[in-house]
Amino acid sequence: MLRLSLFAALALALAVAPAHAFIAYVSNEKSNTVSVIDTDSWTVTKTIKVGQRPRGIEFTRDGKFVMVAVGDDDTIQLIDAKTQSVVDSLPSGPDPELFAQDAAGKILYVANENDNTVTVIDLEKRARLGDIQVGVEPEGMTISPDGKTLINTSETTNMAHFIDTSSRQIVANVLVDARPRFAEFKHDSSELWVSSEIGGTVSIIDPGKHEVIGKVTFEIPGLRKEAIQPVGIGMTKDDKTAFIALGPANRIAVVDVATRKVTKYLLVGQRVWHMAFTPDEKYLLTTNGVSNDVSVIDVAAQKVIKTIQVGELPWGITIAP
Repeated sequence: MLRLSLFAALALALAVAPAHAFIAYVSNEKSNTVSVIDTDSWTVTKTIKVGQRPRGIEFTRDGKFVMVAVGDDDTIQLIDAKTQSVVDSLPSGPDPELFAQDAAGKILYVANENDNTVTVIDLEKRARLGDIQVGVEPEGMTISPDGKTLINTSETTNMAHFIDTSSRQIVANVLVDARPRFAEFKHDSSELWVSSEIGGTVSIIDPGKHEVIGKVTFEIPGLRKEAIQPVGIGMTKDDKTAFIALGPANRIAVVDVATRKVTKYLLVGQRVWHMAFTPDEKYLLTTNGVSNDVSVIDVAAQKVIKTIQVGELPWGITIAP
């Protein structure tokens, strides 16, 4: 009877045990720190001191390190995911902002805002391989799902640059609306979405034809057009729904990818900037720069369920794979 009771108790404990907690890292641009968030308790478990002006942040493909671009130090710092401390740095150009890595996790491409280049880094050797000249104030970085095309957006030139990853040469320049900040491919490679902060739109580009084939526009009652400034983009794995951060509008736009229409606006913190899904895609976390917090969105319910206070001016976010 006792053994049966113990078995029943164990089964019950397993049934109500919390799901595997993911770990999120948030770069705080003004406080020069990275906040570590446990997604089980939704609390900050550690604050890591990093270099000056951390912005772009991402896990390495193997999950062993977190890379963070510290713009005013002109480098990419490496945080050991086990010890949660800075252990090394990578060479970049002046004022690195965002970066993208290839599928194998061997090559890193870094947008250097101050010298109009993309730096190519060998992650295994932690060595700089060269630079690619792009437009003025490069920022947004992404790689096509097949790994053949690197995209960089230049804020002042107002272009999305298509770069062949083999030759490391620009093969096309596509003009978009003012101040492009972020780029995201659909998972099936059929479209590239580019947010334009000042233009107030998201341009949809045909990657094969290098042409803008549509735009997502936004309208929020009571807000001036100038206050709606698209930046970060998150696309669900099935390519059906896109979430777009609208900066000082303090909202996330939920967009039906097929129709390219906004279906809902979610009120989050102030000056929402970037975002990241948990690997199971149950939650979407957004960084809110002015309110110094992170909003947690239930993806299925399309509802904000939690707010987590972090450091000053949270900018980027990455979640352990």
